[in-house]
Amino acid sequence: MPYKGFSTKAIHAGQEPDELTGAVNVPIYLTSTYQQQGIGQNKGYEYARVTNPTRSALEESLAALEGGHSAHVFGSGMAAIAALCTMMKAGDHVICSENIYGGTARLFDKVLVNYGLTFTYVDASDPAKIEAAITPATKLVHIESPTNPMMSMVDIAAVAAVCHRHGVELSVDNTFLSPYLQQPIELGADIVMHSTTKFLNGHSDGLGGVLIGTRPEHTERFSFVQKVTGGILQPFDSYLILRGVKTLALRMRQHDANGRAVAEYLAKHPKIQKIFYPGLPTHPGHEIAARQQKGFGSMMSFELGGKQAANAFVSALKLCYLAESLGGVETLVSHSASMTHGGMTQQQRDALGITDGLIRLSVGCEDVEDILADLEQALEKV
Repeated sequence: MPYKGFSTKAIHAGQEPDELTGAVNVPIYLTSTYQQQGIGQNKGYEYARVTNPTRSALEESLAALEGGHSAHVFGSGMAAIAALCTMMKAGDHVICSENIYGGTARLFDKVLVNYGLTFTYVDASDPAKIEAAITPATKLVHIESPTNPMMSMVDIAAVAAVCHRHGVELSVDNTFLSPYLQQPIELGADIVMHSTTKFLNGHSDGLGGVLIGTRPEHTERFSFVQKVTGGILQPFDSYLILRGVKTLALRMRQHDANGRAVAEYLAKHPKIQKIFYPGLPTHPGHEIAARQQKGFGSMMSFELGGKQAANAFVSALKLCYLAESLGGVETLVSHSASMTHGGMTQQQRDALGITDGLIRLSVGCEDVEDILADLEQALEKV
């Protein structure tokens, strides 16, 4: 049956009770192959690299949440980005947000250029700059909004209009907000990507990535890539992310409430030199965020003024964890210059504003008073 509300979709889409036993959770199908009834006769499953019932349930769920035609899950977020780029061939051109996850830039600049693809990085907050960068060879524009880690905003609808005017597809990395807070397909995106490791999973225990397409040709392409490259998501991780999706709406409401409170606190703190959070009216992208998002989320970055100050802060934390990743129920803190963007040169980081004093914060679902108390005592050490 069709589900209207987001929470209902998150709990039920793709996760109907098991027909054999009535189990309300999708079983973990730990099988590499399936018995066939005869030559060319099977029950819809032949080999686990191609399809798996647990993985299929997750894909149905994520397609429903993003409003896409189909979803295709991979072993990690980077595997999903790599699969996205298999749509390209030698000589094709991709335009990308200049401020983007360091792993994405590393894949583009260190690996895919060797296969004849070309990449141009632009300030995607200005759609005119994207349009100016489009050439006859351009096949894809890939953006984040908000960007990682500078939290710059991109007007997705405006960029989609530019892309479609030139016959170029738009893909949007929606990891920072999840489909609960932002739905790029509604705004005109052709493809949505997530690291499912983050908010979709929500418990820091399941690695994965997903591409959600909007057309039958996306379904055909990404299913084929799953089959021939084998970078698919395993059944147990599929189960973990399905488990996480069921509480996505509940968690995102808490993430959003806590994120707003922490941002307001940091914005007033004398040791914070600058804060990057689109939920604050002072943020240059606040109007865009308020228009295209259903909330501001829990991701933010702030400047402490140098590596020594940053190290003093992260070393003093007790409740919040210095760790890679984001989107877990626990508050996670990262030092972008040495972690997510450590593969960039100093010159590249400087150009983007990723200083040695920049801290990225993924505010968790703890009681906000405890988060604030931990941040306060750590900032006292700076």
